[in-house]
Amino acid sequence: MRVDKFLFCVRLFKTRSLASDACSKGRILVNGSPVKPSREVKPGDEVSVKSNPVYRKYLILNLLNGRVGAAKVPEYMTETTPEDDLFKLKMMKDISSLSFGIRDRGTGRPTKKDRRDIDRFYDDENNL
Repeated sequence: MRVDKFLFCVRLFKTRSLASDACSKGRILVNGSPVKPSREVKPGDEVSVKSNPVYRKYLILNLLNGRVGAAKVPEYMTETTPEDDLFKLKMMKDISSLSFGIRDRGTGRPTKKDRRDIDRFYDDENNL
């Protein structure tokens, strides 16, 4: 099975073209080496997907015929990413949510005045 099709079928990418683009840009590694979208994968291969700042690693257990539901994905692959890399991802997510501020759900976009107040607050904070 092609690597781009496998990544799409196990729901790592929303579309097959996104999976193909990631392969072309060198963000997908199979057994440690960058691959083209047409590269064939087989059970036992390790697929690494670049998720800044780390690579998430998956071990292929079985091949499949088409896209499967999220509940069936563990039958076809298992994640082997080290815990410290997962911790780095969590920290990056936490930092990014803090830098943009947290708004209550349902409050909508900030108004022009709100935006100016937010910018003024961050400018004052950075100038300290």
